[in-house]
Amino acid sequence: MIEIQSQMTERALELLALQEDVPCFILDIGCGSGLSGQTLEESGHFWIGVDISSAMLSVALEREVEGDMMLGDMGQGMCFRAGSFDGAISISALQWLCNADKTSHSPPKRLFKFFSTLYSCLSRGSRAVFQFYPENSEQIELITQQAMKAGFTGGLVVDYPNSTKAKKMFLVLFTGGHQKLPKALGTEEQQNTGTDHIPYSDKRERMKQIRGKAPKKSRDWILEKKERRRRQGRNVRPDTKYTGRKRSGKF
Repeated sequence: MIEIQSQMTERALELLALQEDVPCFILDIGCGSGLSGQTLEESGHFWIGVDISSAMLSVALEREVEGDMMLGDMGQGMCFRAGSFDGAISISALQWLCNADKTSHSPPKRLFKFFSTLYSCLSRGSRAVFQFYPENSEQIELITQQAMKAGFTGGLVVDYPNSTKAKKMFLVLFTGGHQKLPKALGTEEQQNTGTDHIPYSDKRERMKQIRGKAPKKSRDWILEKKERRRRQGRNVRPDTKYTGRKRSGKF
């Protein structure tokens, strides 16, 4: 499950089309326990997460993710300054706005409130990418209609459309006017040319090698993470000769 979440986040990052080797400030909508945020960190970006579940945010705090997080309901809008973010991603959360969990909830109104406030807090020319699981075509139409009404352009990118297991749906939204949608993975054209694999994982590994990042969980990786947290003003334990040392498991 963690690997799938990581892969979908990597794909969302690819669809954001951010400038390479430039750290960006990303909004993670429906951040949950911070799994997507961890992928953003490993790609060199800074992030803020929003989630409606205090329990999931508590898990994220226990995991000591580096992004800042806040408790919030997507349907009540995004309360950030105009132009704050270089992009936004959301993994498996958008479809919940189509449900009316309370009698006061109106899915069209909540979707419009969400998209209109999201549009405001994104920098012009940036993108928002949503991986989601719509129940039917009516939900897709409702979501896209409210997004366009809020000022976005864009549309759906469906990876591996002919596969029941690998099929993934992404809503790619633009703030800078009409743009060409990215190509989907696993289409007939790609299968005919033998390029129906998932390229973004390999790309991420190459970029990590180019940047010279230390392997995850190594001593250097832990020291770098602790130093970043110190710069953020957080309480961090002092470094010792035992920092990053692997335990044998025997006492």
